[in-house]
Amino acid sequence: MAKGGTTSYAIRRMRTSKRADAEQWNERRRACAHALLNRTWITKDSDPEMFYWIKDQYTELRDWFSEYTGFVLLLTRTMAKLDKAPLVAQSWMGITEFREVRDYTFFTYALWFLEGKTELDQFVLTDIVEQVGEQMAAAGTTVDWENYQHRLSMVRALKKLRQLGVLVGIDGDESDWAAHSGQKNVLYECSPSTRYVLRHFPRPLGQYRLADDFNELIVYPETADGELRRRRHRVFRRLLLEPAVSDTDWHPDDLYYVVTQRRTIIDNMQFMFGMEGSRYREGLYFFYPELSAECDLFPTAAAVSDLTLLFAGELRRRLGERDWFVTEQGTIELTRTDVESILYALKRQFEDYWSKEHRSMGLPELATALTAHMSEWGLGAWRQQEGGGQGERFIVSAVLSRWNADYSFDEDERDMG
Repeated sequence: MAKGGTTSYAIRRMRTSKRADAEQWNERRRACAHALLNRTWITKDSDPEMFYWIKDQYTELRDWFSEYTGFVLLLTRTMAKLDKAPLVAQSWMGITEFREVRDYTFFTYALWFLEGKTELDQFVLTDIVEQVGEQMAAAGTTVDWENYQHRLSMVRALKKLRQLGVLVGIDGDESDWAAHSGQKNVLYECSPSTRYVLRHFPRPLGQYRLADDFNELIVYPETADGELRRRRHRVFRRLLLEPAVSDTDWHPDDLYYVVTQRRTIIDNMQFMFGMEGSRYREGLYFFYPELSAECDLFPTAAAVSDLTLLFAGELRRRLGERDWFVTEQGTIELTRTDVESILYALKRQFEDYWSKEHRSMGLPELATALTAHMSEWGLGAWRQQEGGGQGERFIVSAVLSRWNADYSFDEDERDMG
């Protein structure tokens, strides 16, 4: 009896240990997938633990991303990178530090300069400026380094490259160079990550004719299997890189895949990322059950997210009082006056609880901030009226109906109100 009990206990411990190991393995795989999806790359120097986790699960991660997204997982001796690209480009997907198109131009030409360097090569900022200026002039684009705004654009581009770890600053600061008309200098060193900033394209760039052509990740065979794989990749790319995709946002062929394969989609997103998916009348949406440090989640920590939730609640309460039309997809069309009217009511009632920034805003400015935030998160968008109508309409997505918020007050605060 005692011996048998001991054996049973040992088996239970073994099973528990295997289960714990499997859960830990799953957690690590999901952590790796989140890091690869949300970071530019993971270097061995900056995050050695994550780098080796990815290395341990490289085959499984590589195969999953290849099968469902078409993204390529690169692994070198110093870094891991998921070569990814959105199917539908959004305004918020740019580099937040950049303010001008010129910033992107200098960023790209700086990468061209670095192509000729090897790891640990040292050079100075004036070398970059001189060669970039000459190359741009040869391409028919002029740059004036005497212009302070041009120098500031180059500073923003170089600082971003330093932040990414592509450039290693040895001595000096770019801001001093900009402030002193290029008289100061900066000493740099080239990192091994330089050649992995730009993603790989499956065709020579000269073969692309339209902007949308650059969304291509791989060349698909002209077969039924090739078309199915292309469709699967389109769907998963959007679900992973966009906050919310309603049924009305899909191409009809992609929507058919979403509707018919939703169980497979939900299972795979849960397996690799731990996301919870639900099918609603207006679309298939995914949520993170827990907070994640790897990505921004809605509602964000910004006060404008609180304002969005209040807006959702007030809109829901007013639906029965107004003649706003709710479409079959659950969207609502609002004029700018409608948006400002809702904000006016919220401001009168809750202004004391808002941030100083929002309290000081006028209704037009507040409406602009709110609708911009909602647009970034796929919760609404400005559209021109069809049929030649005057003015724009803000189309509130049905996704917003999944939230409702109000301030919680204790009894004393209610009496005071």
